[in-house]
Amino acid sequence: RYYVRLVRLAGTKLPAHARRSFDEEDVALDAFQSFCGGATRGQFSNLKNRKELWRLLATLTVRKAIMIVRRQSRKKRGGGLVLGESGVAGGRDAAPARLSAVVRKTPGPDEHVLSADAVERLFAQVEDPILRQIALRKIEGYSSVEIAAELGVTSRTVDRKLLLLREIWQGAI
Repeated sequence: RYYVRLVRLAGTKLPAHARRSFDEEDVALDAFQSFCGGATRGQFSNLKNRKELWRLLATLTVRKAIMIVRRQSRKKRGGGLVLGESGVAGGRDAAPARLSAVVRKTPGPDEHVLSADAVERLFAQVEDPILRQIALRKIEGYSSVEIAAELGVTSRTVDRKLLLLREIWQGAI
C-alpha cells in the first residue's frame, strides 16, 4: 500500500547526481526496514491510524534520502563532484564501448610475448638463486611472510632482498 508512494517521495528528494550507488527504491526499502525494526522494538506503539503511519513512513523516507545525499556528497567521496563514466562523455550508451576499449579481460598474445621477454631480461641480471626464488614467488603472489617461511628466514630478510632486487632492476630500466 505504501511502497509506491514512498518510492515516489524518495525520488523527489534525490538529486540526479546522487543516484550513483543507490536509487529511490533503495531509500524507500531502507526507510521501511527501519520502521519494521523500530516496530519490532516497540518504538511506534502510539500509532493510531493509517494517516499517522504514512506520516511516520514519509518522515523516515525523507530523512533517509537526506542522509544518503549527505553521505555521498562528503568531501572524502568527491564532494558530489565525481562523475561516473556516463557523465564524462557520450552518455550511457557509449560507456560499455569505452570500457571495452580500455580494459580487456585477458592480455593479448603481444602482451604475453613482451612480458615474457621483459621478465627474462630482468631475471638474467640476477645471479643469486635465492634472489631469483624470492622474485619468482613474489610474482606468483606470495607474501613476504609466506616466502620467509618457505626459505627459513625472517620476513625482514625477504623485504631487504626485494629492495635489492628493485635496485638491480631499476638500474636495468
